Amino acid sequence: QVQLVESGGGLVQAGGSLRLSCAASGRTFSGSSMGWFRQAPGKEREFVAGLRWRSGVTYYADYTDSVKGRFTISTDGTMVTLYLQMNILKPEDTAVYYCAAVFAPVSSDQARVPSPYQYWGQGTQVTVSS
Repeated sequence: QVQLVESGGGLVQAGGSLRLSCAASGRTFSGSSMGWFRQAPGKEREFVAGLRWRSGVTYYADYTDSVKGRFTISTDGTMVTLYLQMNILKPEDTAVYYCAAVFAPVSSDQARVPSPYQYWGQGTQVTVSS
């Protein structure tokens, strides 16, 4: 059974950094695409960053005030742990952050919405104070 367990969230001041981790288990993830999403109170779940395990290709959200340039998605190289390094955090980054996995082929556009993802972690709270 696939399990995704996030950790690393917490309270940080604006301008600070956090590194989130997602421990993946239950099957081989080499053929999967993984993603980090976040959901703030009263808002829809939104894509933050994604990665294809086999190729290592990464992609980031491209909405206004994007996380690109501040956040970095990576793995530990063993296809066991997914990371999200978050720098220069802003109060608007406050949200519950989720790790997700999909084992079907998805395009980069498809990977930017929640619906294709088959497995989700329980989420970890990130709170950025001003």
